[in-house]
Amino acid sequence: MTTGDRIDVLIIGSGLAGCATALSAARAGARVVMLTKGVRAEDSNTWEAQGGIIYRGVDDSPERLAADIVAAGAGLCYPEAVELLSREGPRLVEEVLIGHAGVPFDRAPDGTLDLTAEAAHSLPRIVHHADRTGRSIEEAMLAAVRREPNATVLTGRTAVDLLSLSHDSRNPLDIYAAPTCVGAYVFDHATRQVESWLAKETILATGGLGRIYLHTTNPAGACGDGVAMAYRAGARCLNMQFVQFHPTTLYHGGERFLLSESLRGEGARLVDAGGREFMFDYHPDGSLAPRDIVARGIHQMMHETGSPCAYLDISHKKSDWVRQRFPTIAARCQEAGFDLATQPIPVVPAAHYSCGGIAVDDEGRSSMRRLRAVGEVSCTGLHGANRLASTSLLECLVWGTRAGADAARCCAGGEDCYFPDIAPWQYETETVDPALVAQDWLTIRQTMWNYVGLVRNRRRLDRAHEIIRELQLEIGKFYARAELSDALISLRNGVQAALAVLLAAIESRESRGCHYRTD
Repeated sequence: MTTGDRIDVLIIGSGLAGCATALSAARAGARVVMLTKGVRAEDSNTWEAQGGIIYRGVDDSPERLAADIVAAGAGLCYPEAVELLSREGPRLVEEVLIGHAGVPFDRAPDGTLDLTAEAAHSLPRIVHHADRTGRSIEEAMLAAVRREPNATVLTGRTAVDLLSLSHDSRNPLDIYAAPTCVGAYVFDHATRQVESWLAKETILATGGLGRIYLHTTNPAGACGDGVAMAYRAGARCLNMQFVQFHPTTLYHGGERFLLSESLRGEGARLVDAGGREFMFDYHPDGSLAPRDIVARGIHQMMHETGSPCAYLDISHKKSDWVRQRFPTIAARCQEAGFDLATQPIPVVPAAHYSCGGIAVDDEGRSSMRRLRAVGEVSCTGLHGANRLASTSLLECLVWGTRAGADAARCCAGGEDCYFPDIAPWQYETETVDPALVAQDWLTIRQTMWNYVGLVRNRRRLDRAHEIIRELQLEIGKFYARAELSDALISLRNGVQAALAVLLAAIESRESRGCHYRTD
């Protein structure tokens, strides 16, 4: 396939959301291309996921799962999205992940799926593969997509901007059409050329935006690409102020390695430097309280005691069991000089998950015709103001499957799929100074961490707005005349995503869930 090809479904992103969409659309007969900016298609947020995915527990029910989601979501979960996931999710885990893709989830000695507990769940209902569940799901789903003759997976390609009738058509009368996406400009890392990919349906599955913060669990590519492109194209974005901070990441060096919520589900306790389990000061569930409460509890304890971190302690469990149950985490802790099985591990909160995103319906449709979004880049309303643990992968599976099937139906049904004549990309030649890019990223990340982080108020938000808005203008001027690169595209998207979060935080004047204001 080459630039200018008119395909059925263009998917941008290759995590579980992208793979579920591609698999569903291809199996329904659509011609699918899935693009990723990673060197490997496996490079995604899904690959990094440790804990697991919701299935169904003993004596569980859709109503019980729905109640847990709503309780964690601080009263802002969209009921129809909650009902849909609670009803359809476990079935799709069984049919797609286990039955079709063959994900090797851990099993109990009697052959049944091993179920673990996580914070704010009323019973054990999480299936997993040791502590590398995301990796196992990603490998199996990518293999399933690649087996489909209708699906093509391309790496090393970064989406630059969405193509729309009003902005990119050479026909001046197309400005009168309803807002419509017709594909994307895509930068090929190898050729350094920008291609125009035209599609009947374009689906964003670009993941999260954690990299706009100084401390994050997210991989390098998670800088808000999808939100930024949709924002510029005029698609509605929703709940952007609700950024969830994971309470427990390894406090060692510059990177923040995630220590899965499953550790606390299996009995790990949060303690201070003196060994006291302090979380009962903030919530009756202690270390198993919802994530936003745990993260703020750690933050408050650190502030009150002057400690640089909290500690996660599972040393009361048998050492061999700990190392077998959490082999990846134990190995990473060992590399940092800590023994997970025998000593408390230093932890701090870090930006982890965006509960908001591009507003979509139950089949991933955005406010813009022929544009859909699935996974973390989207906002289905499921998570409300705070995500319940292990709902994210299930949301990817449910909405990806539904969006792919419905997109294929639209492509085959003869719905209006007008393709305009698109202007070729205009290349610029000014050399990009890596030092400027690095400094701009540092400004974004420090500003967001200090002023739009765990605890917010109007003074901090106003200061952040002055900094981020001015920086966006400077980056925009620089971008307009610079030689294009993945690094430059990511910077432009990162500052736009940061501004989207910031503006939503300024507008939301009440504390709710992840958005906590002291004023």
